[in-house]
Amino acid sequence: MAQVDPARSRIRDRKGGLELELALSQGVPYRIFTLQDPRRVVLDFREVDWSGVQAATLVRSDLVASAAMGGVRPGWSRLVLTLTAPLALQRAALTIDPESGAAVLRARFMRVGDAAFAAAAGAAPDPGWALPAATSGDSRAASSTSEAGVLRILLDPGHGGLDPGAMRDGVTESRLMLSYARTLREALVRAGAEVAMTREDDSFVSLERRVEMAHAMDADLFISLHADALAGGGARGTTVHTLSKTASDEASRKLAERHDRGDILAGVDLSHSDDVVADVLMDLARMETQPRSEALADAVVAALRSAGLPLNSRPRRAAGYSVLKAADIPSILIEVGFLSSDRDRANLVTPEFRARLAGAVRDAVLAWQLADEAEAPLRRQ
Repeated sequence: MAQVDPARSRIRDRKGGLELELALSQGVPYRIFTLQDPRRVVLDFREVDWSGVQAATLVRSDLVASAAMGGVRPGWSRLVLTLTAPLALQRAALTIDPESGAAVLRARFMRVGDAAFAAAAGAAPDPGWALPAATSGDSRAASSTSEAGVLRILLDPGHGGLDPGAMRDGVTESRLMLSYARTLREALVRAGAEVAMTREDDSFVSLERRVEMAHAMDADLFISLHADALAGGGARGTTVHTLSKTASDEASRKLAERHDRGDILAGVDLSHSDDVVADVLMDLARMETQPRSEALADAVVAALRSAGLPLNSRPRRAAGYSVLKAADIPSILIEVGFLSSDRDRANLVTPEFRARLAGAVRDAVLAWQLADEAEAPLRRQ
């Protein structure tokens, strides 16, 4: 994996435009493109290790509002620059030292008009960079059929890669949730469920792709796992969230915004994400699915309370979480705790606590399955 030399790398204003110089330990394939809403420059690499690189020291430009970097999927990494003005790539070149193999990527961007930026935005089709067909990450769950009564569950460890989520005292949400998801998967598999995960390592998966994976494995349930941090550190205990067009409270609204922001950080093209007709059709499908999601969320709260695990004072909440928008699959988001809470953080880094939490969620899923099967004849076919 190519290493970045922070001391010899810079992104700066120069001659009315933006100049990028990235020093690498070796040459790697790369591509550069722009995205709008918001305006971003995206650089993909196969693959670069960003360890030790700080956005605050790398970027010294009034044309860049923020920068994010890190893994975007296995074998790929990405640098995303959110712009304050429309820019277009003028030139780019990777030079490699024939003796050492070290490389320097240089790129220059010039100011353009809004119309020119919009016309050029988007990544051109490139088979070498295309995502593989969606898979569940588990060959058992990817099959087209399953035994009667066997639940297919897709677990979604939140964030990942260049979107680490919340961070407190050396604890990173994306890594902590990956560890917890593995524990929960083991508990569910031992109970007879077929379980897959949206990611198996610390790599980025877009919100749209997470939902796509649920459909690809024909999932019966989708459970997204998070451990956020809120300013002030007052929130603590588990909360369970379902989808709603309006947030049940201000904290849930802010959580939904932070979870969705990962796609912007990772340079995902959001220009086609709003389709009024599609939204209407999905609302019709959710008329049946939403009560099932609500029942699952209630079952999780009841199981955690029965197990004596710490719950938030308002454990049931709702907001417009994009990751819960699979219209035909019951979906919930569990904030297993808050990294901003010293008590929650101490609990969540303890394997024994995570095992208890996984056991309670497993019990909730099994209780929900029995009730859902009993009500199945009453639903529309």
